[in-house]
Amino acid sequence: MIRLVCGVDEAGRGPLAGPVYAAAVILDPARPIEGLADSKKLSESRRDFLALEIRDKALAFGIAWASVEEIDSINILQATLLAMRRAVEALVVQPGEALIDGNRCPALAMPARAIIGGDATEPAISAASILAKTARDAEMRRIHEAFPQYALDRHKGYDTVAHRAALALHGPAAFHRKSFAPVRELLAVRKTEA
Repeated sequence: MIRLVCGVDEAGRGPLAGPVYAAAVILDPARPIEGLADSKKLSESRRDFLALEIRDKALAFGIAWASVEEIDSINILQATLLAMRRAVEALVVQPGEALIDGNRCPALAMPARAIIGGDATEPAISAASILAKTARDAEMRRIHEAFPQYALDRHKGYDTVAHRAALALHGPAAFHRKSFAPVRELLAVRKTEA
């Protein structure tokens, strides 16, 4: 009997806005996927193409997130681990082991191993990286439709010059992470000006 392994990765730890996403993927050895790599090294169109193939060919996948409120309440590390656990728990097939990108493992019902740089060396983690990134990007585009003044479709909530300019002009919105220094500091300035 083959021992099933899932790869787990996150997307969106660093941005000033939006949830942090995680994905867990169990690849099917009988249906290999060419071109898997760390999502950050792939173009957006390549990620989107591979995400469809992963969803079609994987034995199982789970995608989950932790909200901005959870990030602000328990911190980004704990929120990331929570999203990872939720992604693994969303799998319809129980893996025998979880391979986690990074240096920390969430509390899981199966053995887990942290692999630094695993998104570049383990195909299942690469697949999880791609699903997490494409799911988060889709969510940021959805938020952008309601709040176009922040240009989230371009920077996906990351700390860019354009994003900081929009924050200074419009102030933080509900989807901004108030526990992150640039947002927290802007809120403090706005409070003293009021």
